[in-house]
Amino acid sequence: MSPKPALHAACLAYVQLRLDAARAGMAAAQESSNSETKSSAGDKYETGRAMAQQERDRHAAQLHEAQQLLTMLQKINPELASKVVRPGALATTSLGLFYISIGAGKLTTAEGYEFMAVSPAAPLAEALSGKKAGEEVVFNGKKIKLAEVS
Repeated sequence: MSPKPALHAACLAYVQLRLDAARAGMAAAQESSNSETKSSAGDKYETGRAMAQQERDRHAAQLHEAQQLLTMLQKINPELASKVVRPGALATTSLGLFYISIGAGKLTTAEGYEFMAVSPAAPLAEALSGKKAGEEVVFNGKKIKLAEVS
């Protein structure tokens, strides 16, 4: 059985953590902004509110980014087998497992699979794109053998 559904679930869990952290950060920044009290030194009040707004904006951008990752993941069906490296494929290489999905870096599934979640736009994914099991690519001066694609 392919480990792809487990890898996909690990990616979804990663995105969910990012969504939750961004929402919590936005709420905390909003709370901080709301709790700023008007002082006799009005500048201090305005500075505090402005800083809280900047923090909220930063978390809003992180939330938007995480939502985009979720959208990308939702377009991938981990049950579909693949003969070539493309979005949704699991590439077993001489460097390890690469799940072509989102740029999340090194992740571990609940079952203990360690893999790299890489965006289809990542240079390594682009180098492997369209390749089949048994083929080799040279990436950053290293030969990478593609043992299996699923």
